[in-house]
Amino acid sequence: MKILRPLSKVFLLFLLTNSPSFCQEYLFEFGKSRGIEALVSDQSPKENSLKWYNVNTEKDTWYFEGQELVCRGLPIGVIRSEKQYENFIMHIEWKHMELGGNSGTFVWSGAVPGEQRLPDGVEVQMLELDWVNQNKKDGVLPPIAYVHGELFGVGGVTTIPDNPRGTRSKSIENRCLGKGEWNTYVVICVDGVIKLSVNGKFVNGISQSSQKKGYICLESEGAPIHFRNLKITELPSAVISAEQIAPLLTSGN
Repeated sequence: MKILRPLSKVFLLFLLTNSPSFCQEYLFEFGKSRGIEALVSDQSPKENSLKWYNVNTEKDTWYFEGQELVCRGLPIGVIRSEKQYENFIMHIEWKHMELGGNSGTFVWSGAVPGEQRLPDGVEVQMLELDWVNQNKKDGVLPPIAYVHGELFGVGGVTTIPDNPRGTRSKSIENRCLGKGEWNTYVVICVDGVIKLSVNGKFVNGISQSSQKKGYICLESEGAPIHFRNLKITELPSAVISAEQIAPLLTSGN
């Protein structure tokens, strides 16, 4: 079984990336990356601009307002980082502009569309607080944990939740802010472990991710969302096997 999983992923990737309709094109630069020396040096760290490629959205899905990257929310899909990341710290700020807005970021992703147009990886959820009120079932509200930074594996990626809600991990304190207010996530990803800080406090985490290196994706999922101040601090590599790495992608021209 350990052999079948990576082979099936590679075969699926081959079919998708060789389809005439599948072309991941360069879009823009947004955010900065830097090395571990940024954490210890007294000097200003060398920073590189992060390049982003379209996976399955449209060019006009994304635009800039000053230093903010704005996503219109349609069509549903993602953009992805130029390169893969294994161990890193990601700082990102976001705010929803509609009640009940839905979005997120994927880490350690293969960046190939799957079920419901979204890729595999570990999703770091970004929901506006009114989402629970808009998604009642038989008059019952969904768990409030949905809107405060859940973490969960998708597309066949498995994880062990720190604070289980089924296979998902919920934050142990409700810290996200609502429509029009900026939220700050610090996401630490090291050797299959993720720790999430929401607005200044670590409140969630997962461990033993079955995929530990891949692309970072930003999600378009039906509602406008703004992003700003994205910074990636790369950390040293760990011991990792080939089946724990997402397949590399080639970019379109």
